[in-house]
Amino acid sequence: MTEQVSGESAGDRARPTIAIDGPAGAGKSTVARLVAGRLGLTYIDTGAMYRAVTLKALREGTDLGDAAALTRVAETARIELAAGESGQETRLDGRDVTRAIRGSDVAAAVARVAAVPGVRTVLARRQRELAAAGGVVMEGRDIGTNVLPGAPYKFFLTAAPAVRLERRSQELGGLTGAARAALARELEERDRMDARREADPLLPAAGAVILDSTGRTAAEVADAICACVAGGY
Repeated sequence: MTEQVSGESAGDRARPTIAIDGPAGAGKSTVARLVAGRLGLTYIDTGAMYRAVTLKALREGTDLGDAAALTRVAETARIELAAGESGQETRLDGRDVTRAIRGSDVAAAVARVAAVPGVRTVLARRQRELAAAGGVVMEGRDIGTNVLPGAPYKFFLTAAPAVRLERRSQELGGLTGAARAALARELEERDRMDARREADPLLPAAGAVILDSTGRTAAEVADAICACVAGGY
């Protein structure tokens, strides 16, 4: 199921492959974009790919309990990731769905879709194709363990639950009251499903540098990653 990436060479150091994993709200996306920008690499948000498949499944009325049907959705989905003015843009079957994949309906369903082994196999293959030429910063939940286990630079970001909740709340416009409580339950459930799923559970990859972003800015975490890369780990 996994595809090994060759060991580090002079080319790897010039155009490195960097894998960043961690739970929701740990700061992966912001940090990965900063690292990619500083090192002149391509940023790839794999979570957007799972969200795009989820959106397609919801729009087509696919039974979220039907693993075979969800796998077919993943196989037929045309997903494109492109650089936009405000970050990465996601296109699904030729249409911009950057905002749509962040909707509450997708957020509530994506963990179920992402837990399907067939969906993970399809998207992991596409993610390896995107990283084949090197020069990428890829973030997600199984990049270092499954998608790019041979990546020369692997990191796992963590943060205290309260910090993760606050970050995700701010991303959604500063939730309060019932909406914030619902988000807390959503994050807790996503953590549970990610950690316990049979296919590629969320955990640090062997040899990964574990960085706790609690009390640290995204820029400080990006500094730490860039320093590790500059120093060859």
